[in-house]
Amino acid sequence: MDSPSREKWSDDVNKEVEVPAVGDSPTSIEAIDVMRIMEAIPHRYPFLLIDRMVDIVLGSSAVGIKNVTASEPHFQGHFPSRPVMPGVLIIEAMAQTAATLVVLTLGAAFEGKLVYFMTIDGAKFRRPVEPGDQLRIHVEKERSRANVWKFKGVARVDGVSVAEATFSAMIMG
Repeated sequence: MDSPSREKWSDDVNKEVEVPAVGDSPTSIEAIDVMRIMEAIPHRYPFLLIDRMVDIVLGSSAVGIKNVTASEPHFQGHFPSRPVMPGVLIIEAMAQTAATLVVLTLGAAFEGKLVYFMTIDGAKFRRPVEPGDQLRIHVEKERSRANVWKFKGVARVDGVSVAEATFSAMIMG
């Protein structure tokens, strides 16, 4: 019998997956490494933009960690005399953190599925991110319906906000 406190999700082969409802106690994961992130999402170097995740509350929030290094390919041209991480890559790191959270929440049936941007709203860039910085990318679910999830993301370096955006994405089969 279906529990009224749980929401049902269907994947591409119509298997139902239960997701904890708002009233259920959240399940937390202290941390995952890059190997577990690569099991969850299909991104790989040079486009995998998170190295670790911490403070994961399934169905709710997580913090992605990106160690910014001078050897990353985008720094060769952005900008050679003053390397700055492109803002769109910071937003992408937010999306990868959120996508990993979604897959961890939904379970193994969703590992490796593609997640596509639908919207990016209110993006603000507050200061440059440079080699040697560590981005801490805080994402929080605003809502989800069917296979569409909406998040608020804030990227920080040393506790100071460097970028923020609200975005939505769709998980595909």
